[in-house]
Amino acid sequence: MQLSIIIAVYERQDELTELLSSLTKQTDKLFEIIIVDDGSQNKLDTVCAKFETQLDLHYYYKTNSGPGKSRNYGMEKANGNYFIFLDSDTIIPATYIESVKKELTINFVDAFGGPDDADDSFTNLQKAITFSMTSFLTTGGIRGGKKQIGKFQPRSFNMGISRKAYEKTGGFADLRVGEDPDLSMRLWENGFETRLFQDSKVIHKRRTSLKKFAKQVYEFGVARPILNQRHPNYIKPTFWFPSLFFAGTLVAFLFLLLSFILPKHQFILQIPFVLWLIYMFLIFIFSTIRFKSAVVGLLSIQTTLIQFFNYGYGFLESQFKLNILKQNPKKAFPSHYHID
Repeated sequence: MQLSIIIAVYERQDELTELLSSLTKQTDKLFEIIIVDDGSQNKLDTVCAKFETQLDLHYYYKTNSGPGKSRNYGMEKANGNYFIFLDSDTIIPATYIESVKKELTINFVDAFGGPDDADDSFTNLQKAITFSMTSFLTTGGIRGGKKQIGKFQPRSFNMGISRKAYEKTGGFADLRVGEDPDLSMRLWENGFETRLFQDSKVIHKRRTSLKKFAKQVYEFGVARPILNQRHPNYIKPTFWFPSLFFAGTLVAFLFLLLSFILPKHQFILQIPFVLWLIYMFLIFIFSTIRFKSAVVGLLSIQTTLIQFFNYGYGFLESQFKLNILKQNPKKAFPSHYHID
């Protein structure tokens, strides 16, 4: 088994340095690294040169096209028969390659995804966002390494695919957002399996502010109806949950206001708000315990609300434009697609 790690990156010199440094510490060193510089103004060849004697590293520079096409470019240049995609804002534990090879040897699968987690050195905001994106209370724990009902959809910050599967599917398609679940579903449609490798975890240093996080999850919400149109066989009722939470929160606060106007029905009208408060309290408690910080617990309430509201709003907007107004997805949301 010949592994090729493909890192599509734009700028991010410091991140790439940290990622490559973590790869020098792998317990299994039999792998090559393909760096695809996606049009950085400050080319990353000088960063790569620092690791030439420690890693089997190959650097390629190309015009900017986005991560999907850059990963495809990397697969074309790679020598391995199994490709692993890592984002530049990840740090790789020393046993990562060893754990991937073990999984593929014991029970081979043509595509896998691994979980991500936070490190103790992360900021409180990074930890809160990690909680919101990985907790069982918010996403079912899928990104945090929990098994799910149904098929597992790998995410491209920590994902592997065989050369055979790449050649059959053509790799990543024209989407800039949602390109990884799109690839997962095309793999299934071509008869390939995907699986979660729970022990192949990466440390994910999400470079974000609350504003960037809000924009990111909004774009995820917009992408889901686009994916539903492309792959109608894999639509799930759970895709509506963030939108239902968004609507339910508005209803809970509306009923709370009505309870002061209609005191005779106060108890019944306040039940939705009480349930909402209980859920927020659970977010606070579980996050506080996980990260041993009440500050992170409070921030997790904020990031969870941002995640649900913005994803839910993006999902509803996309549903309306695509399925009610019957707009073309590329015209409705051009930023979600690669520009050829």
